Amino acid sequence: MSEYPSYIELYKTGELDARIRALYERMSPCRICPHECRVDRLSGEKGFCRVASRPIIASYGPHFGEERPLVGSSGSGTIFFTYCNMACVYCQNWEISHLGEGEEISVEDLAKIMIILQMWGCHNINLVTPTHQIAFIVEALKIAIEKGLTLPLVYNCGGYESVETLQLLKGIVDIYMPDIKYMNPQVALKLSKVKDYPEKVKLAVKEMHRQVGDLVIEKGVAKRGLIIRHLVLPDDLSQTEEVIKFVATEISPNTYFNLMDQYRPCGDAWKYPPLDRKITREEWNRALNLAMKYGLKRLDDRRARFWD
Repeated sequence: MSEYPSYIELYKTGELDARIRALYERMSPCRICPHECRVDRLSGEKGFCRVASRPIIASYGPHFGEERPLVGSSGSGTIFFTYCNMACVYCQNWEISHLGEGEEISVEDLAKIMIILQMWGCHNINLVTPTHQIAFIVEALKIAIEKGLTLPLVYNCGGYESVETLQLLKGIVDIYMPDIKYMNPQVALKLSKVKDYPEKVKLAVKEMHRQVGDLVIEKGVAKRGLIIRHLVLPDDLSQTEEVIKFVATEISPNTYFNLMDQYRPCGDAWKYPPLDRKITREEWNRALNLAMKYGLKRLDDRRARFWD
């Protein structure tokens, strides 16, 4: 697909309306994500994510700390959605994801925010933690299209996704940006309260890549494709070699990969040693060497350089 954003064509054909209906159907009973809580969110019931039938956002605005192809010259238009379908004990957005910092708004207001971000000159609409609120987002997208939205959508998630839900986003999302956090189910259960994370994230990332392929960058700005993030954790709790090997051999060696060294103890991390400390120089160098070993050379060049 050569035209961006891809959702315009779905809007023109009426397919976007069908996708909105299908996403809302998956909320009652809720099967939006792999938790499959089966609560009736449209009637006000709440499951793991603690969000019922209306959008809740914490903030929005141009963001300059994201990956270089997202930031460009004018910033990435981020919208931070409240709560999450994971419960990472070390979350760096703890107040938003765990404590519920944010405001309930209407779908119409969410559409207005998308338009505002475009008016401010942002290069994309960066949906931060969108999984549990994706039905609202796509409904708001239709309204925003009618108001002139033409920016690509970035699906910025933790990687715990339902393939069935992702299939409904084909042609809607232009840039997928999942985390791959771990490859050990016991670690995932202990640190993020998701028991089947490795299995689900592998299937999800394969589906994302199938839809959008490797990242396409035009004039320094991302237009379509996959970006993968991996945060290196102390004592290799993140199973970095397994993650890198999976990406290089089962996704694509040309994957745009953000190997992140900025872990710091947040939230309840102090209760889970060794998460009560930052990573060491040796741990970071090992991660970099693994990326080189498996041929992942398309690394984001904005990673911190405090080891130099």
